[in-house]
Amino acid sequence: MTVPQPLSFWHPASLIATWFGSGLLPRIPGTWGSLAALPAAVVIVSFGGRWALLAAAAAAFLIGIWASERYANSLDIEDPGKVVIDEVAGMWLALVPFALDLSAYAIVFAFFRFFDIFKVWPANVLDRHVKGGLGIMIDDVVAAIYAAGASFGVLALLDS
Repeated sequence: MTVPQPLSFWHPASLIATWFGSGLLPRIPGTWGSLAALPAAVVIVSFGGRWALLAAAAAAFLIGIWASERYANSLDIEDPGKVVIDEVAGMWLALVPFALDLSAYAIVFAFFRFFDIFKVWPANVLDRHVKGGLGIMIDDVVAAIYAAGASFGVLALLDS
């Protein structure tokens, strides 16, 4: 039987899974990871618009499956809180409809954190039954969809 060996901070899977260490910050790693996704989203949008942000979210999701699984396996923990690439992919996906409206980012952030924390159906089912890297990542896609919808509703009310 092999004993898992934690990855070094500089290992690519570690850097990606913890979003360059933001998931290592104390107490609320998911919130730190979500916050750390925002400046990167602004940069991505400034260079390529919302389609670039959508592509970045898809890329983060796909590479996040590998990185989060590799990182989790190295710790022998099913879903370590330090893994925040799922929050990054989710935040970017939730921001796509609002990519060009920086004033909407705070509302999207708040709704994303709410839906990520409370795991509204089907996120709760996916969180319990899908394992590995995909399981770590998939519930944040659901949170992103809910966050985008709720943000759209609130912003529409505020604009009326």
